[in-house]
Amino acid sequence: MSDVAIIGDIDTVTGFKLGGVKKGIIVNNDEEAKNALDELLNDEISIIIITQKIADNIREHIHKRLGSDVLPMVIEIPDKSGSSEGGADQMAALIKRVIGVEMVKWLMKEILLKLQVLLSSQMGWEELKCMKW
Repeated sequence: MSDVAIIGDIDTVTGFKLGGVKKGIIVNNDEEAKNALDELLNDEISIIIITQKIADNIREHIHKRLGSDVLPMVIEIPDKSGSSEGGADQMAALIKRVIGVEMVKWLMKEILLKLQVLLSSQMGWEELKCMKW
């Protein structure tokens, strides 16, 4: 899987194509949006960008086709008229789905390591080794 693609209205797709996204599909209705999503899934695109309004209209189709898979990532963005309600909730759900628990574990290890370094610089190493973690 590789590459990025965009599904949206003509203005959004044109903007992303000018920005370097090679694959863009302009859709005008829900049926075209469903067909575009299916096409991109068959092309094994790793990141699919879709406008929030279109995604809201085909939400069931997106969930049916993707299930709980991490890839491809479907990223919803506002179109030229602004974001829809719940846009932040959708991004939080995406981050949780992609990053998951492993990232939280890694982050905690990094925090503990930095805390150990900080404490060791302020305390003697012998005092630090005696501390309970």
